[in-house]
Amino acid sequence: MYAIVDIETTGMSSFKSGITEIAICLHNGQSVVDRYMSLINPGYPIPAYITRLTGISNEMVSDAPFFDEVAGAIYAILKDHVFVAHNVSFDYSFVQHALKAAGFNLNVQKLCTVRMSRKVFPGLPSYSLGNICRSLGISNNNRHRAMGDAAATAELFERMIQHKGEKFIHKMLGYDVVKNISEGE
Repeated sequence: MYAIVDIETTGMSSFKSGITEIAICLHNGQSVVDRYMSLINPGYPIPAYITRLTGISNEMVSDAPFFDEVAGAIYAILKDHVFVAHNVSFDYSFVQHALKAAGFNLNVQKLCTVRMSRKVFPGLPSYSLGNICRSLGISNNNRHRAMGDAAATAELFERMIQHKGEKFIHKMLGYDVVKNISEGE
């Protein structure tokens, strides 16, 4: 099972910035089977340029839970699944750091849809989420919002699987491809 994650943040550093929104699409390798989404109060003002980019304002998060209030639920969703994201290092570092601060140790396998899409769809002019979605005809009417981007990443993930991307998933996760195929996994 895969947990396709997208977050919105107050900046670029997981140590200096906070999460303002998180979305998770649980995916069974064929389709999304469940979803989780929450705005998060970062505990300090959201910079104006972030509000312009995401549309997430201080007013929107004023009554939202702090991360530690939803950390248990987020950890329970993520702990047994492969963590998938478009530029996984960014999302994983924020979520792992925030979970650790709340007393949870997230240590799961990670899969990057940027790296995978370069292998499955070589030669595209850009592999940013917006550009690859345009190239493949994947709609995302809620760009730079966690659920809009997580849902678009889930559709991209499905397209990659349909284009024989499973072999890249197995290789990227370190699975023995021959063994898994022969055992019907």
